[in-house]
Amino acid sequence: MSTENEGTAVPPAPSAPPVPVDAPAASAPQEHPAPGPGAPTTPIPPVPSGTPGAQERERAHAGQAPAPSPAYATAGSGSAPQGQGPEGSAPQGAWPPPPPPATPSYADGGSGGASYADGGSGGAGPEWGASYPQPAPKPRSGRGGLVAAVLVAALVAGGAGGGLGYTLAKDNDSSSSTTVSAPDSAGSVKRAPDTVAGVAAKSLPSTVTIEAESTSGEGGTGTGFVFDTEGHIVTNNHVVADAVDGGKLTATFPNGKKYDAEVVGHAQGYDVAVIKLKNAPSDLKPLPLGDSDKIAVGDSTIAIGAPFGLSNTVTTGIISAKDRPVASSDGTSNNASYMNALQTDASINPGNSGGPLLDALGNVIGINSAIQSSSNGGLGGTSQSGSIGLGFAIPINQAKYVAQQLIKTGKPVYAKIGASVSLEDGTGGAQITEQGASGSEAVEAGGPADKAGLKPGDVITKLDDHVIDSGPTLIGEIWTHKPGDKVTITYQRDGKTHTVELTLGSRTGDS
Repeated sequence: MSTENEGTAVPPAPSAPPVPVDAPAASAPQEHPAPGPGAPTTPIPPVPSGTPGAQERERAHAGQAPAPSPAYATAGSGSAPQGQGPEGSAPQGAWPPPPPPATPSYADGGSGGASYADGGSGGAGPEWGASYPQPAPKPRSGRGGLVAAVLVAALVAGGAGGGLGYTLAKDNDSSSSTTVSAPDSAGSVKRAPDTVAGVAAKSLPSTVTIEAESTSGEGGTGTGFVFDTEGHIVTNNHVVADAVDGGKLTATFPNGKKYDAEVVGHAQGYDVAVIKLKNAPSDLKPLPLGDSDKIAVGDSTIAIGAPFGLSNTVTTGIISAKDRPVASSDGTSNNASYMNALQTDASINPGNSGGPLLDALGNVIGINSAIQSSSNGGLGGTSQSGSIGLGFAIPINQAKYVAQQLIKTGKPVYAKIGASVSLEDGTGGAQITEQGASGSEAVEAGGPADKAGLKPGDVITKLDDHVIDSGPTLIGEIWTHKPGDKVTITYQRDGKTHTVELTLGSRTGDS
């Protein structure tokens, strides 16, 4: 499976349509000469011939030494969608793509790539979310800019048409009208707390739109949600990546209040980050956390985010699959992110990254992170990054553990088995390579795999009751566990199946 990053810079859409121009009075019509054959008309913005905005940054990540590979499209922070895989070499249907044989990945972090759902930062690769407006925009607005321009035109046309329609109706009003008015206004409708409207009304005040800007002025927009009363906000790593090294970070609530923030910790491998509001208000209401292990396919979902910069957007859907292996890259490093994702058909687009995926009662069950985009179609026949009903969220049970570690120590802690596995398809599982990354041993001496008797060439086919069909699947499954957990590994050697129990080790940091 291949996904792509949603990412070129998208100018923010206006918060309200422009005021319509008054229509001419009916009693004094003004005639305007019809334009001649050569009269100029407003040109339609040209459609970019290539992938808009940022370049594809899908990178393979082999624990410490990643290798290039196609990526999932992240619904990230502020850039225009990118709808094709790396260099267009790998078909979208095949995931993950085979990495260079010289860079195998350790089973505590591998390579691969998925694009983020926040349309991200303004670098040269996949970006996350809606673009963060700059004082002097650079010529990097791809198809995202076109979409925004079309949206503005539609709003302007809608406002003008509405004003004209009202004027004509008023001038032609008569006492013989047959229209019937509703007895109650929309404002008096009572909505139950367990309706989508009820959940949205309760949850929106605890979500924020995050703007991250690097020291060079590039940035993006994503989403986050209140994690505790101390001012901690949980989001995606790729949403805040631009602001990590001395950049600027702000969080804006639906009521318009904006706060400066700082990065408390970020986990590139998990694609989770925690920021903290400066001078946080005392009335913060954390969103309740659900239990992602108890989610079933078909359960209702509600997503909140800022798709293409449109803050406080609510969409709905269902859980369409569970335990979906997804790999993605933020385009700023060779490391990849892995998750055993919740798949949803709720509309998720660039700018949604980091936002909460809620259940029908308003409990957070995941963090929206990546989307699958079609490699064909779109304006002018080019690929268009946007929702096609395949969005992916990090299960909240995993994200909660990571967030707590980041708040406590500022660094992520990863579970590992201490073996390098192939990222290629067709191995029938996760095959332990003959050599590890950067010339290291494929099986770490004294590590969990070594103690369990695993050797190069062994093919891991199951971890507990979960079927393992590739290296990235194994990595994502391991990272749903904590260091010290005991797991059962099923593997094949010389045509025979063996089972062994091992205790997962740990690795601190992303290096």
